[in-house]
Amino acid sequence: MSEYDAIVYDLDGTLVDLAVDWNAVAIDVIAVYARAAADPPSENLWELLEAASNFEIAPAVEETIADHEREGARRSRRLARADELLERSVPVGVCSLNCEAACRIALDEHALESAVDAVVGRDTVETRKPDPEPLLETVRGLDAEPATTLFVGDTDRDRRTARRAGVDFEYVEPLE
Repeated sequence: MSEYDAIVYDLDGTLVDLAVDWNAVAIDVIAVYARAAADPPSENLWELLEAASNFEIAPAVEETIADHEREGARRSRRLARADELLERSVPVGVCSLNCEAACRIALDEHALESAVDAVVGRDTVETRKPDPEPLLETVRGLDAEPATTLFVGDTDRDRRTARRAGVDFEYVEPLE
């Protein structure tokens, strides 16, 4: 990877395994919809988050998800790629679909924060992956160029994000 001037990692499933029961998160988000007397458009968490602004419950939905993520970050498990991150001689960033606070908590919990120069979470910029802006914001935070940056992630969403941002991509096998 010496041909890259910067490396950006996804967080959950790449550097750490957040201890989050995503089904429980979706149930709690559906409860936010119920309290607002709004019919949830789906049971898919990310679709629920996306639609929340239509019902004026986006802040409550975001906070519900973030609460779970922050707690999951405190109880997260460090993955092998985290050790690789510590050995990098180029600037390193994190670009995640998780909220920025959860990213920072997980990095702190696993003594990785000093090796990371930029962190962009779901709530750092106006858009979310697979929109390229979160990754491009991370690249800018590293004072790097997309053409000489590598994004390491574990989902097709990460791959699409990298392609849309003009950044090379390395796939990490998802956790079983």
